[in-house]
Amino acid sequence: MENEKEITVKTKEWSNPTPAGLVALAVACFCFFAILNGFVETSAMPLIGCWLIGGFIVQAVVALVDLKNGNPVGGNTFLFFCAFFMLVGGMAMFLKYGGIVSGAPLDTRIDGYAWAALTLALLLWTPAFLKPFGLLSLIVLALDVALPFITLIDLHILPASFAFIPAYALLIAALIALYFSAALVVNTALGKKFYPVL
Repeated sequence: MENEKEITVKTKEWSNPTPAGLVALAVACFCFFAILNGFVETSAMPLIGCWLIGGFIVQAVVALVDLKNGNPVGGNTFLFFCAFFMLVGGMAMFLKYGGIVSGAPLDTRIDGYAWAALTLALLLWTPAFLKPFGLLSLIVLALDVALPFITLIDLHILPASFAFIPAYALLIAALIALYFSAALVVNTALGKKFYPVL
């Protein structure tokens, strides 16, 4: 009787897509930073919508790969971010701009109610991002500052003059996201810690 050799076939797993998702998040945060601070005019809204829809595509792929690889925290977070922060946010930019140009009334307070759900979800999910504490934790904490203010401004509970607070919180999230994405890509490519991370 011959000994049968056990043949194992290694299936190559997909690479970590998180860096691409973080870049998409940073692009969205930079766009919101500019519009919330009044650094660009409302005529930029359709272009922001295009950038957000591009981010939707990136984050949808990231979410699916993360979920396939057994990462429920990252996968689910990217999934709801790609749907609401990116796709709905992008389409809303087109609708709001169309309303401004045509003079059609839009009760944008409904955005505040939707943001309230997203804000509560992120706040309740935050403990999952705190252990181990690292750059991703800092990104989420910056978003935890930004989202409540966006919600309250959209609900017309706070005046638009408070928009600089979420704008700068989003800028902080964007800068950390870009650095973290670079660290993930470069450190992996070089096989060493070129960019230090927490």
